[in-house]
This record gives sequence, C-alpha cells and structure tokens, in this order.
Amino acid sequence: MVDADQTFIIVGGGLAGAKAAETLRAEGFTGRVILICDERDHPYERPPLSKGYLLGKEERDSVFVHEPAWYAANDIELHLGQTVDAIDRAAKTVRFGEDGTVVRYDKLLLATGAEPRRLDIPGTDLAGVHHLRRLAHAERLKHVLTNLGRDNGHLVIAGAGWIGLEVAAAAREYGAEVTVVHRGPTPLHHVLGPELGQLFADLHRDHGVRFHFGSRLTEIVGQDGMVLAARTDDGEEHPAHDVLAAIGAAPRVALAEAAGLEIADRARGGGVVVDERLRTSDPDIYAAGDVASFHHTLFETSLRVEHWANALNGGPAAARCMLGRDVTYDRVPYFFSDQYDLGMEYSGWAPPGTYDQVVIRGDASRREFIAFWVKEGRVLAGMNVNVWDVTDKIQQLIRSKARVSTEALADPHAPLDSLAS
Repeated sequence: MVDADQTFIIVGGGLAGAKAAETLRAEGFTGRVILICDERDHPYERPPLSKGYLLGKEERDSVFVHEPAWYAANDIELHLGQTVDAIDRAAKTVRFGEDGTVVRYDKLLLATGAEPRRLDIPGTDLAGVHHLRRLAHAERLKHVLTNLGRDNGHLVIAGAGWIGLEVAAAAREYGAEVTVVHRGPTPLHHVLGPELGQLFADLHRDHGVRFHFGSRLTEIVGQDGMVLAARTDDGEEHPAHDVLAAIGAAPRVALAEAAGLEIADRARGGGVVVDERLRTSDPDIYAAGDVASFHHTLFETSLRVEHWANALNGGPAAARCMLGRDVTYDRVPYFFSDQYDLGMEYSGWAPPGTYDQVVIRGDASRREFIAFWVKEGRVLAGMNVNVWDVTDKIQQLIRSKARVSTEALADPHAPLDSLAS
C-alpha cells in the first residue's frame, strides 16, 4: 500500500526521470519524491540539441521538461549537479553528493541514460573535438558551427547515425564544409538497411556533404592544441577545423552493475535488464529510458531504445509500476528526425537481416513516401517521409501482425487502416 511514509528515489534527471516524477504526483502519490540529476541544468529534452536549438530556431528555455518552479510546487526534492555513487540493496539506500548523503528508499528508479562513445585514437584531447549529448555540448557546438560557417571552416563527423546526420544538416545550414566518415556502406545502415540508407546519402550529397564510407578515423592531427585534419584507416587525410564524434552511445550501467543488478550483453545493446513492468532483477528497483533493456513481446527480442519517445513513455510507465499499477510496457519503438526539408517518423524495429523486402508507397525520388519493412507479409516497421498523420495507422499494422498484400501496401489509394483488418 503506497502512502505518505514512503520514499521513491529517481536517479537521472533527463526526460524519463522528470516524467516519472510528474506521473507519481499525478497518480496521487503523497510520499517523498527525490530526483537526483548529475547535471546542473534542470531536466530537459534532448532532441532539440541536434535540431531546433542547435539551429538557433528554438530558445534555450524551450528544452526544459518543466519550469524550474514546478519541482518545488509539486514537492519534488530536486538535487542538481549531484551524482549517486552507491546503491546498498540490502539496506535499501543510495549515497549521493559531495558529502555522501545517504537516503533510504522504498522504490528506486534508474533513469541514468546513456553517454557518447569515445573515439579511442590519438588527438582526441585537442580543443576542436566534440560530442553531443548534453545541453552544454549543444551550446558549445552551436558556437562552433556559427564560426565555421562564417569562416568557411571544415567539420569532420565520425559516424552517420541520427546525431551525425542531424549535425551535418545543421552545419551545412550554417555554411560549414562537412565530411562524414562512416564504417558502414550507407548512412543509418544498422537501422534502415541499404535501401533507405542510400536515400539519406543522396539527401546530404544534394546539400554539399561529402561522405567517406567503409572507413574509420585513426588519428586527429593538430597543432598548438587545435585540429588541422582527420586521418582514416585507408590513408586519406581530411582537412578539419573541428571533429564531432557521433559513433553511438553506451548505456550508463556502472551504478547498476556495482549494485549487482543484471546487465544485458553488449551484443544485445547492453543496459539494465528489466521485465515487462520495467522491474530490474531487484523487485524494488526499476529502470526506464535509454538505460533499460526490456524483452519486447511484439518483436520477441530484447531491445534497448535510445529515442525520445521511449523516455517520454517509459518514465511514466515505470512510475505507475512503482505504485503497483498493472502496467505492461510494450510501446512500439518510435523516433523522428528533421534534416533540411526532410521530416520523417519511424515506427517499429527492423534492422538488416530481420526483413525480406522493403515496400515503398509514394514517390521516393521526391522524398515523399512511406516505406514498410516486411517479413513474410507482415509489417515490422514503417517510416513516413514528408507524409504526415499516419503514425497511428502504421503502428496498428505492426501490432496486428496481419499478413498484408504488398501490392496494397504500395498502393497510395488503399487506406492503411483497412489493411490490418
């Protein structure tokens, strides 16, 4: 029975943690809620860091989940700039802050997120090497892109995933020269496969981005602490004034691992293992957002999803489970991206090797279409590009697991909501 004598602690002040705190109060929890964030900024959303805020189209204050005064008004004990260095599961306590404050919990939520993977090559200590994960990173990168655009400078980006491509688009809008170095054969290959990855390569080439596929950075060359060039393993040297490492993110599991919680294999994406109720191997500890690895019943596999929607929905789901509500977390993975004049939304899960064909509805050459990843007639994933208000229908198709005609999928006159019936 949840009551005012209980203490719920949330470790991690991103979107998942902030929405979990909000949900606890919205669901009527009157006990103590402690939200511990290792950044000094109030909890914020991350998509604007590589989109609107980076481009100067959104104000800094627009990224925050709540107004600063909201936390005190809702009796949320917010600790900014504080790290948790230990969980004692036997005593049910966490230790945090410079003074080693120890607080007992009844339920604990880990929403520690992920951190950028680092380039393990010479030259990463130079002043012009960047990552993009935190608001401070975006503020710095925004200044860098402004200067590169003004001076016709060169940015080399390691990695052609979503962050790499969104920053490439932003850099070109500022007027910077951009080279993207990527180990795969196309951008986004591990997510979209070669069929749609090529579309993004063409999009960026049309806007002046240079790609160097099938290679990786081996050294960043500098002088007097500043970047001069980036070298690749095939002997090429690319001029650069700045370098962005966008080679993925690793779940922040050190705290959970030290506490003896079950951790997923890195081959499966790593993360803290949770069940369908977002409970870890300790029934009083939950995990949500980028750090959580859960078995998705729809796709019959373990997933760790690093996108905004997972934090937005996972935090509240974990909060309700902590309160004893009967909740199963089985959201269809969803993410979105904006690059130049292309806007897209992707629903589902269909990495290369899981599907047998890609069906296109619309005109891919005009970048106005829906793509479906299909296996044995069943839709595993769908991506709408510059076509809107179809996400619910695409997710309905995925959830139905119905066998559909590929001819009907490709026919723009066949209503999507009739195909899953």
